Amino acid sequence: MVHRSTLVLAASVALAACSASKPTAPTANLGATPADMSAATKGHKIKHVLLISVDGMHNGDLVRYVATHPSSVLAKWTHSGVTYTNVTGSKPSDSFPGLMALVTGASAATTGIYYDASYDRQLSPPGSNCKTIGTPVTFDESIDKNLNRLDGGGGIDVTKLPLDPNNGCTPVFPWQYLRVNTMFEVAHDAGLVTAWSDKHIGAYTIVNGPSGRGVSDLANLEVTGVLPSGDLPNNDVPANNYYDSLKVEYVLNWCRGLDHTGQHHIGVPALFGMDYQTVSTGEKVNGYLAPDYTPTPELASALDFVDRTLGRMEQTLRATGVADETLIIVAAKHGQTPVNRALRRIVADTLIPTQVDSVAPNLIANATEDDIGLLWLTNQDLTAAAADKIRLNSASNHAQTILWGTSLTNNLNGEPGFPSPLEDSRTPDIIVLPEKGVIYSSPSATKVAEHGGFNDDDVDTPILLFLPGVNETHIATPVNNRQVATTALLSIGLDPTQLAGAVAEGTRVLPGWVDAVAHRVMTQVVKKN
Repeated sequence: MVHRSTLVLAASVALAACSASKPTAPTANLGATPADMSAATKGHKIKHVLLISVDGMHNGDLVRYVATHPSSVLAKWTHSGVTYTNVTGSKPSDSFPGLMALVTGASAATTGIYYDASYDRQLSPPGSNCKTIGTPVTFDESIDKNLNRLDGGGGIDVTKLPLDPNNGCTPVFPWQYLRVNTMFEVAHDAGLVTAWSDKHIGAYTIVNGPSGRGVSDLANLEVTGVLPSGDLPNNDVPANNYYDSLKVEYVLNWCRGLDHTGQHHIGVPALFGMDYQTVSTGEKVNGYLAPDYTPTPELASALDFVDRTLGRMEQTLRATGVADETLIIVAAKHGQTPVNRALRRIVADTLIPTQVDSVAPNLIANATEDDIGLLWLTNQDLTAAAADKIRLNSASNHAQTILWGTSLTNNLNGEPGFPSPLEDSRTPDIIVLPEKGVIYSSPSATKVAEHGGFNDDDVDTPILLFLPGVNETHIATPVNNRQVATTALLSIGLDPTQLAGAVAEGTRVLPGWVDAVAHRVMTQVVKKN
């Protein structure tokens, strides 16, 4: 057994200029230190971490796939890796806060990232010359210069960005909106190469962190861009497979030590990876045949595509000679609900805002809805009345839980509560959690699943740590997606307490991982002798 010493360091949360302040954590004990990892590896250092987010994937999908595909890559990795079987994803479970949990070690309460479409009471609308205070903040494909192109038209259209009246009315870029640093910044500051590819050209520059320089080779591809076939990636699984295959090629180039174009040698990055969209698309468009995660043929083909291309990544790492020193983490930004298609119910996304506005005209400042309702109000004195109106109309709006006041700020089933909306510029005044299976959308919507909420289908995500030579281990201890960031940094010998958000929330390294690495090295030594 590796001795795990206690590390106590002073730490503070670095906030972006436009952010409201949050309490800082005076000490940090994240469960393991670089010294512990060094002792565990005994010179057999892990030098690279490849993080894969299979967006939409549940732990139940992974379990079923491994059981029904015993010769698959995921089955092989499970048999030489540590699988966490009781994982909770971010709340809200939107892709934006989901990815931030994976790369910062912190929740929306600390990162300030609630959704890709949110609201900030201290910023001003695009093009307003800061004459108005308070604005929706939208960081999705809409901030691209051209959202119909895979390259986003060449980047961010600054005229679509919110403005900071406290900083010369300058535009606020996605990476400036994030309140804490990312694991990519920690690695970059240590002089290491980093790389990432995600689904929106402009919005996912947020992975750079507040410094704006965390990722050495950032290669996002716009998922709303038109493919050469004329199709759109999110229309169906085959189109999404083509889109994801472009990002897979980027990862293969990184595995070869090249930049994403394959033209320049940069060395195999210390931290790199991508997200897959195809499983999420298969769930939304096609869904499941049964509540036991039996996929439709289309969703099954998406899972097969992911498995097959993951195998290509491992093969390329072996060809490069770095497979044995590369930890591969399979996770997911979010799950998808409902798995049981019989629960699906579309509720008009105009209903709750209309009900709230009946309390007072134009009471809704912003409403973001999927299988969740995030509500910001123009008059916070009417929060109780608005929440009561939603409750009294639950038969029509299907609200199951309404978070506001102390129910919003208190600890939420072991998760950090949110900052008070009276003190923090970004916290929603009300969060509506509907009955499972309810999706707030257009009445004509055809999608059979969605994400964003807090229910088990939304936050049931996998974490699989694959490293050749590790004994198969299944850990049922409750863990959180936030622990991926601390574990990734520790694995390559960096101090996870350099993550301000992880320190603020006490996000520990995944349990059992250091011991699994130590046992791997001991086994290798025995075999050699």
